[in-house]
Amino acid sequence: MHHWSLTLTIPMTSTVLFMASCNAQVASTTEGGADTPSTLQQATADTAQIAAYVVAAFEDSKGNLWFGTVGDGVVRYTPDEGLTYFTTADGLAGDEAPGIVEDHEGHLWFGSHSGATRYDPSAALRTGGNTFNAFHEADGLHGMGCVLLVDSKGNLWAGTNDGAFRFDGTRFQEFDMPIPTIETPSHKWVAGKVWDIVEDSKGNIWFGRDGYGACKYDGKNFTHFTKKDGLCSNNVASIAEDAQGNLWFGSITSDFPPIKEGGLSRYDGNSFTRFPEMNGLTANDIYTVYVDRSGHVWIGAVRVGAYRYDGKTFTLFDRTDRPDLTSTFGMQSVLEDSRGTMWFGFSGGLFRFDGSSFVNVTRGGPWE
Repeated sequence: MHHWSLTLTIPMTSTVLFMASCNAQVASTTEGGADTPSTLQQATADTAQIAAYVVAAFEDSKGNLWFGTVGDGVVRYTPDEGLTYFTTADGLAGDEAPGIVEDHEGHLWFGSHSGATRYDPSAALRTGGNTFNAFHEADGLHGMGCVLLVDSKGNLWAGTNDGAFRFDGTRFQEFDMPIPTIETPSHKWVAGKVWDIVEDSKGNIWFGRDGYGACKYDGKNFTHFTKKDGLCSNNVASIAEDAQGNLWFGSITSDFPPIKEGGLSRYDGNSFTRFPEMNGLTANDIYTVYVDRSGHVWIGAVRVGAYRYDGKTFTLFDRTDRPDLTSTFGMQSVLEDSRGTMWFGFSGGLFRFDGSSFVNVTRGGPWE
């Protein structure tokens, strides 16, 4: 098993990789196995960030926490073993992990910029080694920024800069989606990029696409939603369904050509609602929307903070113990684990939510 630690504290970069009625009230919290390192190295590593960018967070069926990074591979945390880093040296397709899922057989899948990797933890326990199988372009999967979904039927989906793919058990097959008619095309990175894939409670598969809005696939037919239908932009970076069956869409600005757009929108099955009265939820980058087990919708508003919506009120959380790491509030991943702890991956490092603010979690914790 590959273990390593950095002794360098990674500074925050201003680059961010990376949307409820008009009468909603606002509450704000602005108020109130390598060689064992030496003791000095360990002490230094304890205060180092687990990674500069934490772009995915996932809890597997055994309760292990996994974090996807940019450049540092995937990181697993268990109370017994602490942090374990897995990189290309262990067999990962790439050292970026914007996607982490678990399939119905208990395999962990990690999406990267160079393909996807299947990890068999049961075999690793039996053999005492790492069992990774990487899938690259030769296996049908190509394009950077691989995000993943395992649907209720056990199908594995992947989305990259080159579009969507579905795994047939041996290799990835391209999944062709129609391109909607858009009067004035624009996009953020790559037209047709799949930013997100989710399955709703009715079994529909939704794709957030760069430049093409959101696409719903019901197993036979495709339905497209774009700005003319009510989205804040045609660059849909995140999709989530709440307990009432509403779909929430996080949209982002366009760079080709530059357009100040993006924001949060909600679809109730008939029409869209936007939230122009909320600071940061209109004409802004919303890369992450997440629904916790209590039904609260969390929205990462770049340069503003994280909103939590309880069905009536948006509450803004913008306090942290490391403002130097969260100055842009580039929220890129959220996870509520089985113990109820909320984990947030930022452009800057990993944080946990203490009920009112975000507390930085370094390699030394706090983990419990």
